[in-house]
Amino acid sequence: MSFNIFEKLLPPKNTVFYDIFQDAAKNCLDIATLLNDTMENGISDDRILRARTYKHRGSTLERETIGLLNSTFITPIDREDIQLLASMLNKITKKISQALLNLNAYNLVNYTDELKEQASAILKATTELQRSVGLLRTLAKTSDITHSRDLMKEIETLGDDIHYRATAKLFSGEFEALEVIKLRDIYKLLESAMDKCNSVSDVILNIALKNS
Repeated sequence: MSFNIFEKLLPPKNTVFYDIFQDAAKNCLDIATLLNDTMENGISDDRILRARTYKHRGSTLERETIGLLNSTFITPIDREDIQLLASMLNKITKKISQALLNLNAYNLVNYTDELKEQASAILKATTELQRSVGLLRTLAKTSDITHSRDLMKEIETLGDDIHYRATAKLFSGEFEALEVIKLRDIYKLLESAMDKCNSVSDVILNIALKNS
């Protein structure tokens, strides 16, 4: 009997946090995919509803992670890292979903080439993010995690270039003042989401190095 109690307190493999992180990363990819679909086909009531659903799911997964963290005696990685990853993954979903919802709120129907490029870069980033989060299960494979982080850096650099061009074009005199305000807000939301994808990749590499 005492052995069974001890086994519950010290589970040999606690993978539930990895499962939740994987779900959260998939949620990021899903909202990024929805954004790209919107760039191609326009905003609609269905896409607005789906964006809100992904946003809500991101918050739910973060709360679930924190709740589990508070009730778990032994965690597979540092508690601070678990909390940080849960928060960052939720913020990625929030930023992308807010950008998508603002397309509707601002009544934007004509999307700039730069906005479409930015959405495409976000899709690449969240695709790599999902792979990077999946590598948490194999922290011993630091080389794979480092390679994923390097790929994310390349995608972030691409995103930075797009954001720079988009901002420069905004202030070229081509757009009306109100249009500049609307587009600048969406550009900044997507750039922030991109930065957070890169930050998650950095955190995962740091976790791997600490546990190698």
